[in-house]
Amino acid sequence: MPDAVPTAVADDRREALRADCANCFALCCVALTLTASSDFAIDKEAGRPCPNLEDDFRCGIHTRLRPRGFPGCTVYDCFGAGQKVSRETYEGRDWRSSPDLAAQMFQVFPVMRQLHELLWYLTEALARPEARPLHAELRRALEVTERHTARPAVDFAELDIAGHRDKVAALLQRTSELVRSTAPRRKKRNHRGADLIGARLRGADLRGADLRGAYLIAADLTGADLRLADLIGADFRDADLSGADLAGSLFLTQAQVNAAKGDARTALPPSLGRPPHWTATGAPDGS
Repeated sequence: MPDAVPTAVADDRREALRADCANCFALCCVALTLTASSDFAIDKEAGRPCPNLEDDFRCGIHTRLRPRGFPGCTVYDCFGAGQKVSRETYEGRDWRSSPDLAAQMFQVFPVMRQLHELLWYLTEALARPEARPLHAELRRALEVTERHTARPAVDFAELDIAGHRDKVAALLQRTSELVRSTAPRRKKRNHRGADLIGARLRGADLRGADLRGAYLIAADLTGADLRLADLIGADFRDADLSGADLAGSLFLTQAQVNAAKGDARTALPPSLGRPPHWTATGAPDGS
């Protein structure tokens, strides 16, 4: 059977899936809709530039997003789709200098983001030795997804992104089952899609739990053990992960980590970084 992808190879793939705002034409600041809420201070329709966007495609309040009412911007992650669309799909042409391409570019970007998110999950799945029986299928899925990202811009409208996501999702589910089967006492740990908003889970043993799509908004997960837990799509907004162990968890993303609270004791997978707004105690510092 195929071996797991070497760590160095997986790391190289992940680097291409990290947002590089310096090489993007601020697509997330224009193509996406913003709704006035606790995440965004304003309403903004898709296709209209954010008023904080400067002429050089940089954010004018980048270092003050949270106190200015835009914490959602510090959470969002394009998985590297921004620079892919800007530098490769459109070969450096931007929506300001090529306004005739703007509408198409803003439609391509969210589809590319979905493809890059799938590449992130597939890369992780291939790096898991527990999923070795599926590695051949995972490699094929990754290759197909990569081919989709290389499509000419005019072909993106023909891509059945929902159908492709469904196929990959089924494969990731099988990966999850193999990984979680190695955790102790797994039988009663199905919290898929569960409403755990504000739940008191301090110190909980959630090893191998299925938390796919679970609502963990403002949950107290202080000191919880989330190793081998499937966290794909789990909503961690304002969840307290202080001292929690997420090292070895499955399908966790930077956006989920950014949405939560944490501290220096929080154990994260090596592929993810500690958000700058986390403090030593886990409380948000307001910066």
